[in-house]
Amino acid sequence: MSRYDETRETLAELVAGEPPYRIDQLWRGLHEQLAEPSDLTALPGELRERLAGHERLALAFDLVDEAASPRGGTLKWLLRARADGAVVEAVLMRYRDRATVCVSSQAGCAMACSFCATGQMGFARHLSSGEIVEQVVRAARTCRQLGWGRLSNVVFMGMGEPFSNYANVLAAIRRCNGDLHMAARAFSVSTVGIVPGIRRLAREPLQVNLAVSLHAANDELRSTLVPVNRRYPLPAVFEACEEYASATRRRISFEWALIAGVNDRPSDAAELAALLRPFGRLAHVNLIPLNPTPGYLVAGSPPAVVERFRADLAGLGLNVTVRDTRGRDVGGACGQLAGAGHVAAVGGRA
Repeated sequence: MSRYDETRETLAELVAGEPPYRIDQLWRGLHEQLAEPSDLTALPGELRERLAGHERLALAFDLVDEAASPRGGTLKWLLRARADGAVVEAVLMRYRDRATVCVSSQAGCAMACSFCATGQMGFARHLSSGEIVEQVVRAARTCRQLGWGRLSNVVFMGMGEPFSNYANVLAAIRRCNGDLHMAARAFSVSTVGIVPGIRRLAREPLQVNLAVSLHAANDELRSTLVPVNRRYPLPAVFEACEEYASATRRRISFEWALIAGVNDRPSDAAELAALLRPFGRLAHVNLIPLNPTPGYLVAGSPPAVVERFRADLAGLGLNVTVRDTRGRDVGGACGQLAGAGHVAAVGGRA
């Protein structure tokens, strides 16, 4: 459990007997000032000291390792839960006009996507909403400390399938939206195609962005890359996506990891364009040059093929971009997060 799993009501128990405004000072200090309890100078010294040592105000994670990209602007954190040793990774990326953190929703992942390091490591457990918020707070605090400005975006593209942990993911988004004062549109949730989750998100009043990890435009190929496709095949996924687009009128990002000789052919581009044509302007394709992982030896598409595939899709009328491979040099790019292996490498326990 994290201090960010506490509610106003449960935190009020920690300041019982104090004036009522103390709970507001404590709550704002944790969520708006992003401060440690010991640094909340608005509180009396004796109260600060008592709160600083309280187990319910402890953080859930210890920082095991921090890796900074030599290119600058990217930090990857390896975090280990104090309660049970579960490990997760989060990545903070600074761009010219924004700062984005990629957070984990689970320790490991049960989806077993063949080309993803997290899928290769298997599933450990769900993260609580507070453990997710704690990753966001760490990123927001780091942005302040480094002079990177305000944390502007949160993407659920780290470890885990967010819709398998739907309730905690949405609770974390609501906490960040309401108490960290981050806009709902600042959040993007990526799924491999968990149909009930897409439908639930379509009914949410929050304007959260949806991304679908597609990677193939026919069921035969997609089932080899994304095994959950056997449970939720493409017709079901796209029916849910149409429901989301109709209900929200928000654009859906379809993610496509380009794998050499597997899904980067002109025929793949034509299949994808046909699949997305009914969405019109509400479909956006995000091409991701496949990042290397130890458990998947097929190479990513070379730059010339990536550009040809992008041009093919654009020529077929799709809105398409190529994702910057941030963090590849520190094992923090898309599909590379594998906390258990990194803990072993630095001599910790998984």
